[in-house]
Amino acid sequence: MQTWFITGASGGLAAPLLNKLLTRGDRVAATVRRPGVLDEWKAQYGDRLWVAHLDLTDLPQIEQVVERAFEELGEIDVVVNNAAYGLYGAIEEASDEQIRHQFETNVFGSLKVMRAAMPFLRNQGHGHLIQLSSMAGHYSIPGMGFYCSSKWAIEGAFEALAKEAAPFGIRSTMVEPGGIRTPFITSSARYGERMDAYREQEAGLFTRMMQGEVPGMDDMEAFKRMVVGDPEKMAQAIIERSDAGEGPLRMALGSDAYREIRQALLDRLAALDAQQELAYSTDADDVRQEVGR
Repeated sequence: MQTWFITGASGGLAAPLLNKLLTRGDRVAATVRRPGVLDEWKAQYGDRLWVAHLDLTDLPQIEQVVERAFEELGEIDVVVNNAAYGLYGAIEEASDEQIRHQFETNVFGSLKVMRAAMPFLRNQGHGHLIQLSSMAGHYSIPGMGFYCSSKWAIEGAFEALAKEAAPFGIRSTMVEPGGIRTPFITSSARYGERMDAYREQEAGLFTRMMQGEVPGMDDMEAFKRMVVGDPEKMAQAIIERSDAGEGPLRMALGSDAYREIRQALLDRLAALDAQQELAYSTDADDVRQEVGR
């Protein structure tokens, strides 16, 4: 039996993950924003489900909840940062408060969870950090600038944390799913104040599609064509990666994630290679590097 700590435990990939873990006999410390949302689960699984209210924008509360979970449950084997949401619209359309809240939740809150858990994991001498990221951590498109940038930010910090944690016997995995057939978009998405200037631009069209205003995109069949990820299969893949005890830092889930991430990396590499001569030409005169090396 393992013990897991999962944020945002009632939404996204966390719901099937929670179900699979409890069904197989593991213990789960689950944090939620809405008190009572896991009452039925708690009644069914009793002491194997530890529940706490947690707002990722409240940094002192994060520290208190993480510490209490370790104190009351003893060792925790896996820490999963699942809680996040999307802010959509053109960069100009979002308010300062919306931007701040996006980063407080997706970046600062997630990092605080990991930082609060690290002293306990180091003391244990083992553990597994799992950060839910996104294929959007590899590219950015009009209408998704702030959500994408929050994922770029968490990926950069988590990659460093993974290297820092490894000498202490702590493993790390960054999960990069594509579209998932969960209520993520409709239940938690937030939008900027729409401006007429962007209505027919790419950012405006994307936002309208997300809000179901594009003809042909408001029915279930259209949703299935656009969103291919099975949350049950993805949750199982996360569990299997943790059980295996090894694997690459980044784990792409979904055919769309594989395609989009691969294309983004190829495009960036091509753009970099095209600038090789320029890059080398700006070295100091006492540096002797041949182009191509």
